[in-house]
Order: sequence, then structure tokens, then C-alpha cells
Amino acid sequence: MGSEKLEKARKYEAEHEANMTDVQRPGFHLSVQVGWMNDPNGFSYYNGQYHLFYQYHPYSSYWGPMHWGHAVSKDLLHWEYLPVALAPDESYDKDGCFSGSAVALEDGRHLLMYTGVVNEEMPDGTVKGVQTQCIAIGDGIDYEKYEGNPVLDERQLPEGGDRFEFRDPKIWQQPDGTFRCVAGNCDGDRDGQILLYSSDDALHWKFEKILLRNNDRLGKMWECPDFFELDGKQVLLTSPQDMLPQGLEYHNGNGTVCFIGTYDERTETFQEESNQAVDYGIDFYAPQTVLAPDGRRIMIGWMQNWDTCNFYTFNQPWFGQMSIPRELSVKNGRLIQTPVRELNELRKNKVAYENLTFSGTMQLGGIKGRKVDMEVTLRPGDAKNLYQKFWIRFAQNDKYFTSLSFRPYESVLKVDRKFSGSRRAIIHQRRSQVRSENGCIKLRLILDNFSMEVFVNDGEHVMAATVHTDLSADGISFIADGSVSMDIVKYDL
Repeated sequence: MGSEKLEKARKYEAEHEANMTDVQRPGFHLSVQVGWMNDPNGFSYYNGQYHLFYQYHPYSSYWGPMHWGHAVSKDLLHWEYLPVALAPDESYDKDGCFSGSAVALEDGRHLLMYTGVVNEEMPDGTVKGVQTQCIAIGDGIDYEKYEGNPVLDERQLPEGGDRFEFRDPKIWQQPDGTFRCVAGNCDGDRDGQILLYSSDDALHWKFEKILLRNNDRLGKMWECPDFFELDGKQVLLTSPQDMLPQGLEYHNGNGTVCFIGTYDERTETFQEESNQAVDYGIDFYAPQTVLAPDGRRIMIGWMQNWDTCNFYTFNQPWFGQMSIPRELSVKNGRLIQTPVRELNELRKNKVAYENLTFSGTMQLGGIKGRKVDMEVTLRPGDAKNLYQKFWIRFAQNDKYFTSLSFRPYESVLKVDRKFSGSRRAIIHQRRSQVRSENGCIKLRLILDNFSMEVFVNDGEHVMAATVHTDLSADGISFIADGSVSMDIVKYDL
């Protein structure tokens, strides 16, 4: 069943797992077992469990030849590692098994669709990876690559489609039993486009159309697409590379965009109505969604930024974690994201304060920690004199802190981690234009050892960032320039 490369990776995992017992990790975010993790892959519900695969290099905490790591969960918060699922061991994927997706077949098997990469030397001596789409089918642990691979190659690209930038198939099954997938691509000018394919059996595919073109608006190559119906609208997610900022949107260069619109099933035509950033923080990329058995659309992303990741890998036996899974909805033409409700089951040690009015700096009994779920409802303390600025500082001691700050006159929320212990001038802050009236805003801050995610106004905006401060820094304080009134409900997780 397993190739030599796959068995080597599985043996390496098993041997090193025994040495990872004292390693500090996130508490309830999925991190990699050993080595390197990036994009989520194959997020699916199969045989009573959520399966999440991920881009994986087991042999070091740096990016390397891509495998598929594998973990399962019943509640999206407690994860069990399974053996590595795919290794680059065939002629068509020998330089990497890149991102893709999964679907449960009606005969009880689990199908993975992924991008195979084979490096090719160019006339100028540079090397580029030719990218094709491949299939592996298995039982939730072991997967056999399809003898007909690759199932999509340059012959099924539209005219001008780049064979070196053709990846990340997201597969789903239609109500009539047929299959569709979207894939990321670009033209010769690296201008992004999302391609739509169809299949009767998930093995034999044909190109249908270009679902959406960038037309030189948002970055260059578009990768990691996802496409689904939600609350009467159609949603297309994609992660463009090399975006330019537009106001306070799209500051991450490599970030994720949500297009909301309508879809004509008969002509398979997507009509875009609006677009927005998915996450306004520093660390979020390449998300993928799953339709849960109860009908929820749940999204998870890689909680990292390509421009900063290798500054953290030294001295660590593992690198990479996923975001908290987020429940999605569409309200008033906007994507709304909230932490999965399963997180509420982890809450303990409730501490609450109501109508606290203060200015200056304040610390509160029972409000500290690095695994915390804290809701803050903020109002002006003086109706006639609006406060100038409000801060929450966390992961704090005498030396370090990370902060969230809000300026009511601009209605701008900022995350800032430049005092978090970093010794490099990497990206440390991001700002987001949020909705507030008269300085009122609602924040839900979730901390998990090495990360923060803030959900603004019940999920209208989200900002995620990794925080690599030593875990002994667990203080939380509040600062107000002017008078504020706030309610706080805080739980340990």
C-alpha cells in the first residue's frame, strides 16, 4: 500500500512524536505534529469525524517537499494525529503533493484531489514546477493514488492558462450526484482566474469555463479557491498573491478575498456583487470550508503570513498552526465569521464585570491568562466627551505585551505586537476600519498560547495574529485616554 517515501515519513513521525511531550503548543488550535505546516487541505466530514489534512514537511520546521499531514476531530478543537496521508512518490508528483480537497464518496470511500508538482528546467536555467491535478482514494487512513493520474493537466487549461500556476482543486458533489471543482490559475501575465471543471465520477474531468477573472484588480495569481452557497448568496473565496492595499482592505499582500454574488446553476455563471478581505490581521491565509452535518459552513485557515514565517522557525521542532474554525454566514452583503460554537464547551472560571467606568490604566482581578475567551463591550464613559483611544494589552509582563487599540473618531481597530519579544522588524501591526457608533464597539478576544483572534461586532470583522511571547507573560490590562465604560465577561479555556 505505502511507498518507501510514505513509510519513511510515517516512521519519522512516530519516532519523533515520543520526543515532543515537553514542547509548548497551542491548546486548542491544530498545530503540526513535527516539522512544517501550511495550507489546510481536504477539510471534510467522513465516517463521523472531521478530517483535516495540511501541507506538511515532516523533516524540518521549514518549507520543503510537500506531503499531506493528517488529523481528525469530533469537535474541531481536540485533534488526533493520523499518519501522513500522501508523500511525493510518483512521477507526476515527485516534487510535491500540493494543496487540494476531499469528498466522501457514496460507496463509503474517501477521495482526495490534490496538485502534483514536477520541476522542469527552463531555457534560462531556472526551475519551475509544472502543476497537475491528481486523485487518491482511501479509507480515512491509507490512500491509494489513482492509476489514471493526473486527471487534469495543461490540456484542460483555457487558452493562455499557465501550466506552472494551476493548483489547489476544491471538489464538491452536486445534488444530482455529479462533481464539480474549482482551481486556481493565471494567464501569461500572472493575472489570476478561477477555473470550473465538471465530472460524472470524480475521475474523468472536463473544463467548463473561467468562473471569475481578476482583470488586474486584486493581486496576481489566485490560489486556494472555495465556492459554495450561503444564506441565499454564492460565495467565492480565493487567496491572491501580491495584492496592493486599497484603503484599509487587502494589506496582507498575500491574503484572502471573499467575493459575494449570485450563481445561475443552469449556465454555471457567477455574478460578483461585492468583495472584502476575509481577515484583517497579520496571520491568515489559504482557508478552506466544510459543510458540517448540521448544515453549518465552517472555515479554517493557516494562521501565518508568508512574509514573516521563517523568522520563527529556529529552535522550534514544529512550525505552523491553523486558525480557530469559524462559522460563516452572510448578512447585509457581508461575510460574518464567528468562532465555532463548540468553543463554548471549553469555557470555565467565568469572571464578569459590568459598567466599569475608568480612564488611565486598569487591571482587574481574575482577568489574565494566555488561553482566554473574553468579551468586551465598550461605550463612552462621558456622553459629552468622547474618549480618544482605548487599548487592551495582553501576553503582558514587565517587558512584553501585545495590544489591541481602538480610535473611536476614526473607527479604526489596530493589532500591534512590536513589543511581543520579536528581535526583527517584521510586520507587527495591522489596522481595520470597523463599524461603531459614538465610540461603542463589541470585541471578542480569543487567546491560545501563541495566537490572538479578535471578532468585532459579532463577527463583522476578524483580525488574527500569532504571538510568540514567552508563556510566562500572561497579564491583561486596559487603558483609556478619556473616560470609557465597559462590560467584560472572561473565561479560561
